[in-house]
Amino acid sequence: MQLFFVIAACGLLLAWFILRPGRFSDGQRRMVSGVNHAHRGLHTKDKTVPENSLPAFRAAVGHGYGVELDIQLSKDGQVVVFHDDTLDRVCGVHGRVDAFTFDELRAMRLCGTEETIPLLTEVFDVIGGKTPMIIELKTGPRNDELCEKGLALMRAYNGPYCVESFDPRIVRWFRKNAPDILRGQLADEPRSYEGQPKLLGLAMGCLLMNFLARPQFIAYGPGKKPWTVRFAEAMGALRVCWTVRPSDDIAAKQAENDAVIFEFYEPEPKYL
Repeated sequence: MQLFFVIAACGLLLAWFILRPGRFSDGQRRMVSGVNHAHRGLHTKDKTVPENSLPAFRAAVGHGYGVELDIQLSKDGQVVVFHDDTLDRVCGVHGRVDAFTFDELRAMRLCGTEETIPLLTEVFDVIGGKTPMIIELKTGPRNDELCEKGLALMRAYNGPYCVESFDPRIVRWFRKNAPDILRGQLADEPRSYEGQPKLLGLAMGCLLMNFLARPQFIAYGPGKKPWTVRFAEAMGALRVCWTVRPSDDIAAKQAENDAVIFEFYEPEPKYL
């Protein structure tokens, strides 16, 4: 019996070490707490207002919502706001975003509209410090360059923001180089990591890389949370959920989370 308790205590200590989130200030909590964030801006289901477009961000600001957006690099090192690794779905062009220069990307159109891929600085100009932003850094072959350039632009921006990524190496980069910026780990249930090795999907979905990044919030997807995620939350990590849609139990999502990332409906800007 004594051996059992020793093994259990060692297991809990190991779980604490691996999963423990980073600490955050009251100001960082207030920035996101109870805020509904428009996923890729307040875009429309019929795509007349495209995702990650200036009109989508302008509409989100007009409604008083927080904003979630995605950044990555063009071939010539510009920080652009775009979600997918490839251009096929949104622009109808085959190829990766980072295979084109910004001028080439600018010539493309979003979802068949006249809107174009914006620079992060252009989004900053639209938002103008009026509402908090969750900035997701997309993983790629030039992670450090994206982090360095993205951080430089964020430092020059006068407004509230935090960062997140699916890639714990990116979250760790911000832990080391910008510990004052609230950082989050994006994740979803392990089986959702299609195309990835099973062990990697298990590690990502169960937050087993937290010891590297020490994220201060966990942005978890619609899948079932493993006990490891619940354990990290119980240790104080802020809870963010993505992506809530009209068919979900919106009231329950708001009750269970410190912040909500939503799309295709128009909630109150704040729920706490």
